[in-house]
Amino acid sequence: MYAVVETGGFQFSVKEGDKIRAPKLKVQPKEKVVLDKVLFIGGEEPRAGTPYVTGARVEGEATGAGRFPKVVVFKKRKRVKYRRTKGHRQDFTEIRIDKIIPPQ
Repeated sequence: MYAVVETGGFQFSVKEGDKIRAPKLKVQPKEKVVLDKVLFIGGEEPRAGTPYVTGARVEGEATGAGRFPKVVVFKKRKRVKYRRTKGHRQDFTEIRIDKIIPPQ
């Protein structure tokens, strides 16, 4: 069984035992995480939501936190001597998926 969940504006296809790196959540390591925005559940009896599957949820545990690699944004306009460089590193929370609970 697998599921497609939404968190932090991103969609992740997950199955039990997977680890995902979602945008930062306000949880501590070793704390339980419940993702209730389930878009699709696949397997023997697939279910698609409109937009979410009511009653379905995905449970996991926060295993750590960190930062993604740096993204460099470079702007330049030719013949004007205009150059700007900015960098950005997004924080993430690593989540281990424990259970996918389908609707009853």
